[in-house]
Amino acid sequence: MKKGLHPENYRMVAFKDMSNEDVFITKSTADTKETITVEGVEYPLIKMEISRTSHPFYTGKSKLVDTAGRIDKFKNKYAKFKK
Repeated sequence: MKKGLHPENYRMVAFKDMSNEDVFITKSTADTKETITVEGVEYPLIKMEISRTSHPFYTGKSKLVDTAGRIDKFKNKYAKFKK
């Protein structure tokens, strides 16, 4: 491996999934000013919108979101081509 390519300032960091409040701790070099206390230990905090505990691929749950009737608009638009 090339020397000096990878960072050397790894530390334990808490990642928090904001959609379901799940927190997991792993090593990271990510910078943050926020902290969180987990089991009596204070860690730097990185907030995420989605993680393995909330992503549909990992949970097996998927949602069909029909914003403003997009499916109905599509069907109406192409209904004239239907025979």
